[in-house]
Amino acid sequence: MTGMTSNSRPLLNRRLAEFGTTIFAEMSALALRTGAINLGQGFPDTDGPEAVREAAVRALRDGRGNQYPPGPGIPELRTAVAAHQERRYGLSYDPDTEVLVTAGATEAIAATLLALLEPGDEVIAFEPYYDSYAACIAMAGGTRVPVTLRPHEGSFRLDLDELRSAVTDRTRLLLINTPHNPTGTVLTREELTAIAELAVERDLLVVTDEVYEHLVFDDAEHLPLATFPGMRERTVTIGSAGKTFSFTGWKVGWVTSTPGLVTAVRSAKQFLTYVSSGPFQYAVAEALALPDGYFAAFREDMLAKRDLLAAGLTEAGFEVFTPAGTYFITTDIRPLGAALSKEGDGFAFCRALPERAGVVAIPNAVFYDHREAGAPFVRFAFCKRTEVLEEAVQRLKSLVG
Repeated sequence: MTGMTSNSRPLLNRRLAEFGTTIFAEMSALALRTGAINLGQGFPDTDGPEAVREAAVRALRDGRGNQYPPGPGIPELRTAVAAHQERRYGLSYDPDTEVLVTAGATEAIAATLLALLEPGDEVIAFEPYYDSYAACIAMAGGTRVPVTLRPHEGSFRLDLDELRSAVTDRTRLLLINTPHNPTGTVLTREELTAIAELAVERDLLVVTDEVYEHLVFDDAEHLPLATFPGMRERTVTIGSAGKTFSFTGWKVGWVTSTPGLVTAVRSAKQFLTYVSSGPFQYAVAEALALPDGYFAAFREDMLAKRDLLAAGLTEAGFEVFTPAGTYFITTDIRPLGAALSKEGDGFAFCRALPERAGVVAIPNAVFYDHREAGAPFVRFAFCKRTEVLEEAVQRLKSLVG
């Protein structure tokens, strides 16, 4: 068998045929095979706070969460999520009707799009975009409409006129990601105001992925779209514990929105995982209540790592787009020269980089519908131990002799 049945129909649902194995799996396997430092996939190489880990152990030993937790999530976590949104942003949510716990942000995205889309609905998303967005839109039968963030004066920026012109009578929702993976862009108050006005004017739903909310640097500020006029009632906000507390394997995420939207998302979510992460939910409830000093120290640590890797990449010959948020740096490989940059082909460059320099990165083109727009851009993750980043920087210097 080669993936075809006797009647020649492909085994894989045609909506997913374009996706195949993710680039993360390919590059992580390449890192293992070559012994390269993996700056491709965005997971930390150290665990988060010991107190949070111990809270999970305590829950396991006490028998809390070892059986099915409640469908919407345990009350303690839903209350903690609501308190976090209130304390940080002045957003008030009812823990019983307006908060839903999910198996990470990935399931939150999937359940939300499956719940809210019907075949033929258009979804506007900013490209480059996290790869699950495209797959989930496809599974729901929707049509993705990319609006491209383009490099401008050292960062990637949104063209608001392009966004407005992308909206049609078939547009169902806007899928927003800020801080933005992979470019590190943090949408400004002016940009978010314009997005909010557009959503209200055209009566659009908005799904906003804010998993990097606690990783904003320099003068950037994270502003939840739900805080803008007219947006609380039409916005599904997605959050996650993995990025903030460095326990990505726990897969604890959440959705906050109106009772009607949360009920819709829950209707889809219950047939995906049903429930998940029982004991970890108790631990994340405690994590969200950590003092502000934890979040500040976490951000400062990542800022130092960002600056370390950015300086090393610049010295190695890359053009570096210094991120205002997330823990990824996007680079342009073309300044390395045609031979080293594989003629600006990010895929070829990333496949050759482990053998050439002992480092793994991700080609940004995989996050684009317009592959040519992303071809010369490559993403590196800096959520690693300082000594690992220092070694990676030394290895990358081999690119310039």
